[in-house]
Amino acid sequence: MSLFLRYPTAIEEGITKIESLLSKNKVIMSMTVNSSVSRRSLALLLLQKEPIFWKKIQQQEPYIVEIESVIQSVQSQFSDPLILVIAKTRHQMARKIEESAVVKLKKKSPEGEDFFHQLTVNPITGFPLLIFVLYFGIYKFVGEFGAGILVNQIEGFFANNINPVVNQITAQFLPWKIAQDLIANDYGIITLGVRYAIAIIFPIVTTFFLVLSLLEDSGYLPRISLLVDRLFKPLGLSGRAIIPLILGLGCGTMATLVTRTLESKRERFIATLLLALVIPCSAQLGIILGLLSQNPLALTIWLGCLGIVFLGVGILTAKVIPGNMSSFYMEIPPLRWPHPMGIVSKTYGRVKWYIKEITGLFILASIFIWIGKLTGIFELLVNLLNPIMIDLGLPKDAASVFLYGFFRRDYGAAGMFDLYNSGILDGRQLVVTAVTLTLFIPCIAQFQSLLREQGLKTTLGMTSFILTFAFCIGYSLNQLLLIFEVSF
Repeated sequence: MSLFLRYPTAIEEGITKIESLLSKNKVIMSMTVNSSVSRRSLALLLLQKEPIFWKKIQQQEPYIVEIESVIQSVQSQFSDPLILVIAKTRHQMARKIEESAVVKLKKKSPEGEDFFHQLTVNPITGFPLLIFVLYFGIYKFVGEFGAGILVNQIEGFFANNINPVVNQITAQFLPWKIAQDLIANDYGIITLGVRYAIAIIFPIVTTFFLVLSLLEDSGYLPRISLLVDRLFKPLGLSGRAIIPLILGLGCGTMATLVTRTLESKRERFIATLLLALVIPCSAQLGIILGLLSQNPLALTIWLGCLGIVFLGVGILTAKVIPGNMSSFYMEIPPLRWPHPMGIVSKTYGRVKWYIKEITGLFILASIFIWIGKLTGIFELLVNLLNPIMIDLGLPKDAASVFLYGFFRRDYGAAGMFDLYNSGILDGRQLVVTAVTLTLFIPCIAQFQSLLREQGLKTTLGMTSFILTFAFCIGYSLNQLLLIFEVSF
């Protein structure tokens, strides 16, 4: 069987015409030499308007006009976008190669496999199944078990056994109060930074990444993309965007980097904005679910606010930012029983990476807080936030939670956990804090990812909008709860 890939006649003719135009331009020809890309490959990339090469030839007049004309002529002969036609042709060729090269030892039951596939992607059955998975996987397992039972046990062990010993040892061997505060007491490296990382964050991210690995290894995750594709269209996103958004429930930093897999700059911007604004990381999500799950009304209000903001900001952003919807196609792996060792391996790798990243940042945050308290900068920033806390109906102690949140979102959520357990926050204040903190500006690590993906100007504009928007939503929510006398 010949392995030469031939496309439909109209596309082959378009490739030939573009190759002819490329051969007449020395600048463009130098690209093929320097990048080791053949003229045929470059012509195919241009037919699909691949962003990198398309940007390189934008200034090549009059060739760009002629190439545009060829592309329009070829496109007029197909109802689907050329990028999709080319992808389908390649997929058909790949299937032929597979059929000729792979020996199937055991015949599968396509009827049964297709039945379960349709069950996951058909909106009538797919969305109830997705709600079922989210309820038991995220809410019950991560929220109640991870952030509830596990965190309470480990945090209680730290509070009763580790922290008192650390405070006692530092008081005995370090006579200076300043040095003691760096290691122990309220904001010490061990009593705060290490405690947050191990006792609060570790059990939550472990349970979340366990669920994520299970969904990924079973083949269900790509099917969620197919299911939500039509739902995401009004937001200016394709179903592919669900992957970074779900990863954002684990870590916003990692998810922001994954947005580069989305096809258009417009789609990447919208997904990045929604990640930075609405999507809580696993530790923040787990802590908030653990605290609010005790009151169904509080949890419903929190989820409702996030849902309204997600849809509202997404739809408005899609209308404001010009651009066409990118085509969506994805290779769907077969459904299978998850392999236990694969799940353990993926979970271990992700938790190891996450803990490595956050432990150092938590220790740095403790040092910054110690320096801030020593120099008075921390108190100055808290005092600047106090009027905003009053407007939000929150106690002044809540200002420190938002400062923590800038270092790490989960660090701020852990601070909120402490305030609620100590009785400083009541039910209404907890809901307002949870909503505002979820919508609050991204942490330092995610901010760095934003800079890398979107540039300084866009990142600063996005962060300014998020900061203002979060406090406005928090203020509005507090006023509504007071007007309607909602109590928890």
